[in-house]
Amino acid sequence: MAERGQLPPPAKRLCCRPGYGSGCRPGQRAGGAGPGSGALCAGPSSAAAAAAALGLLPLGKTQSPESLLDISARKVAEKWPFQRVEERFERIPEPVQRRIVYWSFPRSEREICMYSSFNTGAEDSAATPGGAATTPGGAADAAADENRLPFRRGIALLDGGCVDNVLQVGFHLSGTVTEPAMQSEPETICNVAISFDRCKITSVTCSCGNKDIFYCAHVVALSLYRIRKPDQVKLHLPISETLFQMNRDQLQKFVQYLITVHHTEVLPTAQKLADEILSQNSEINQVHGAPDPTAGASIDDENCWHLDEEQVQEQVKLFLSQGGYHGSGKQLNLLFAKVREMLKMRDSNGARMLTLITEQFMADPRLLLWRQQGTAMTDKYRQLWDELGALWMCIVLNPHCKLEQKASWLKQLKKWNSVDVCPWEDGNHGNELPNLTNALPQELLHRGVTSITNLEGWVGHPLDPIGTLFSSLMEACRVDDESFHGFSDFMENMGQCKSLEYQHLPAHKFLEEGESYLTLAVEVALIGLGQQRIMPDGLYAQEKVCRNEEQLISKLQEIELDDSLVKIFRKQAVFLLEAGPYSGLGEVIHRESVPMHTFAKYLFTSLLPHDAELAYKTALRAMRLLVLESTPPSGDMSRPHHIASVVPNRYPRWFTLSHIESQQCELASTMLTAAKGDVRRLETVLESIQKNIHSSSHIFKLAQDAFKIATLMDNLPDITLLKVSLELGLQVMRMTLSTLNWRRREMVRWLVTCATEVGVYALDSIMQNWFTLFTPTEATSIVATTVMSNSTIVRLHLDCHQQEKLAGSARTLALQCAMKDPQNCALSALTLCEKDHIAFETAYQIVLDAATTGMSYSQLFTIARYMEHRGYPMRAYKLATLAMTHLNLSYNQDTHPAINDVLWACALSHSLGKNELAAIIPLVVKSVKCATVLSDILRRCTLTTPGMVGLHGRRNSGKLMSLDKAPLRQLLDATIGAYINTTHSRLTHISPRHYSEFIEFLSKARETFLMAHDGHIQFTQFIDNLKQIYKGKKKLMMLVRERFG
Repeated sequence: MAERGQLPPPAKRLCCRPGYGSGCRPGQRAGGAGPGSGALCAGPSSAAAAAAALGLLPLGKTQSPESLLDISARKVAEKWPFQRVEERFERIPEPVQRRIVYWSFPRSEREICMYSSFNTGAEDSAATPGGAATTPGGAADAAADENRLPFRRGIALLDGGCVDNVLQVGFHLSGTVTEPAMQSEPETICNVAISFDRCKITSVTCSCGNKDIFYCAHVVALSLYRIRKPDQVKLHLPISETLFQMNRDQLQKFVQYLITVHHTEVLPTAQKLADEILSQNSEINQVHGAPDPTAGASIDDENCWHLDEEQVQEQVKLFLSQGGYHGSGKQLNLLFAKVREMLKMRDSNGARMLTLITEQFMADPRLLLWRQQGTAMTDKYRQLWDELGALWMCIVLNPHCKLEQKASWLKQLKKWNSVDVCPWEDGNHGNELPNLTNALPQELLHRGVTSITNLEGWVGHPLDPIGTLFSSLMEACRVDDESFHGFSDFMENMGQCKSLEYQHLPAHKFLEEGESYLTLAVEVALIGLGQQRIMPDGLYAQEKVCRNEEQLISKLQEIELDDSLVKIFRKQAVFLLEAGPYSGLGEVIHRESVPMHTFAKYLFTSLLPHDAELAYKTALRAMRLLVLESTPPSGDMSRPHHIASVVPNRYPRWFTLSHIESQQCELASTMLTAAKGDVRRLETVLESIQKNIHSSSHIFKLAQDAFKIATLMDNLPDITLLKVSLELGLQVMRMTLSTLNWRRREMVRWLVTCATEVGVYALDSIMQNWFTLFTPTEATSIVATTVMSNSTIVRLHLDCHQQEKLAGSARTLALQCAMKDPQNCALSALTLCEKDHIAFETAYQIVLDAATTGMSYSQLFTIARYMEHRGYPMRAYKLATLAMTHLNLSYNQDTHPAINDVLWACALSHSLGKNELAAIIPLVVKSVKCATVLSDILRRCTLTTPGMVGLHGRRNSGKLMSLDKAPLRQLLDATIGAYINTTHSRLTHISPRHYSEFIEFLSKARETFLMAHDGHIQFTQFIDNLKQIYKGKKKLMMLVRERFG
């Protein structure tokens, strides 16, 4: 709260001497200890009795009974304003007054905590000041945050002996709280004043000047001092009572001394009041009595805890202005949690605080901006509005509020709703929803299935009716230790979240036999979760459906199931399976219905130990995902067609489809795990997966899960589950065969591993049916290669016959793949067929047949190198010449990757003999136009003699080949021609920065020219032509003359 340093507001009640008219208090006071006398706030006859009265000791542990005076005074102090007490009784003995004043101060620390700290723990432990903090920063951060709370700091100040000068005058408590010196701040003393009425603090002031929604630590320290140490607080009756005891002289002396002590502060006010009193016609003389800030509340005063409305408005306005940054959303959620805490405590400030928050939300300028721009509010902001609506629902449905209160709230809500910028509830809950009855097959409706229209989902609804009702019923059956032991162990449990237990508390008269709030809560949740509901429109609304469903299931999972709850589960599961369109697990549902996967998984795990048949029946029914199934042609209901993605023009769009499919996968995985060892169950689950799951990645995950479960134990694997895993893997292969999937290679490798675990017959089967599962490349490079590896043979302990049979299947696969895709499979086919001569020759012939049409030069060069490596040089030469016919290197491709293959092919031909070299040089001349590559080939051919062994075993002469004769003459001419053409091409677009590079190029050209008999003459003529043609490039030609003359 905003604790400011000014004086408390003037009292509303007027106090005067007895007998002064109707406005005065008629009661006479019994004599007491005398004017100005004070007494400690002594309780019953002993400290233990006082502790018991305060609730600090459990019932039954008091050492002496309370007096009738204390019992009655405590009840009066809780319920009656003090003015009513004075008007009701003619004489009120001073001891009675003192006990009423004594008991009027709050006795519970719970409310002090609520008004001095945010709820940092879980919702259930929020009301407990010692609830454990669970902030995202972890335990350490949570503890640090909690220690900074005003309530915690107030306890520290109290324990540190920082509270002093505590005085209670009537219904007013004052004292000083010393703030210890810090590193950068000196010690400060804060003056604190607290007014209270009927066990509620009605106003607070503190000189610390702190402005906040909550009480400052100094107010907390003083309040806790009064609660924990009532016997150390000096208590006086209201100041007006003391003044009644004084005569005129005493009153004058009192006033003059008061002015003298505080003359700088009160002298102007004192003079003003004196002038008004002496004036006969002044307003102050028109009423009887005078205000007394210590005299307690009047009958008309509202009895509520002090709440600084201005600070609430300022804080909410500040958080909204930050637009979700700097943790403002978290702060607003904490404010909402505080409202919930107040409502839980039946504190009237809950509605008051929510009204203030709502007014600031309605005044948010972003609402008008979004409306003008036609844009939707952000998701985080929409969540805040949802919480706002949910809290208002809690308020208006509160059975304890009066009719006039409800009428007032209804009027206010209508007023807000009439404002143009007031946002609509997200999600479509109107008449535009598809008519569920019309969407169902009429023949099923004619069987007696109940028809419904415009189904409105309860789970995910903006007002969350199921979640609210469930929480209310659970709250009614919650057993909390604190309910029985009071608040005595509060400090002992500080920082620890108390465990909560839910029990079947005795049923009230309006519940049927065997029912309890707990069974009703569970039944309500199951009914809501199982309701068939249309998927709402919009991303936020769909995410909210998923989020609310998961939150409700999470709360259900906290409940330990007993026999009565299992009975409820069975009853609801049967009902949902047999019900009509109202049930999401019914026989027929609308195509746009929200899937039941998450709910069914919870039902399955809950029912499995008690009724496995019902559990599987429920889960299998929930596996369907109709939105991914296209509508079959009219009249053809026998062949449902599955599609891999949502129909583009479908209404509405399912933004949460990936999450829904994940939940479907989780349900299937749960059933697979539970069905291990049960052949019939596994087959049923497999059929359901193959029918209902349309995502290849999710089926692959299920296949992997089944494989892990089957091979998890140290003993022999579960062969049935392994077969299920293999079947799922095969389905994935078929689904992804003609589509792009970045995990495809991983999937193929995994399938081979799975088939290996199943056995040799599985490997043989996938190779024989490879064309329905794999691409030719996958079949040869991954499947067959892995199957034929030594590790697979060792893993399966194959004998020679089994090895040969598997190898035969692999060779057949390889040849089939090579025929279908020779470009990518020929080399693998040759490798796989190496040990079988006929198969190898067949693969080689496939390569030759495809070489002229379907294979590239790089593929042919690769196979040619393989042939040379395997000892077939002539076959390698043949393939190299075929590759050369597909190659084309232009003049500027001097870094082309095929250059190494060309050099290798020429080297191979040179090593085989003159005839082979003579045959390949024309191909080189035709395919290669790059001068540097040709000159490199030319030099290699002139350095060594062609191969020592030529064709037909004839030995060569051992002489170097002449450049003046074929075939090198043709190569030399081609090289010189390439240099000339390249030179002219480069000079067309040459820039000065490339001049030096060009000169070096001419130097290499000269070396080639000089290899010819008349090369010197040719080069000279070539240079002269350049000088004449490109004489405009003076600088370049000057460099040419310097180098070449």
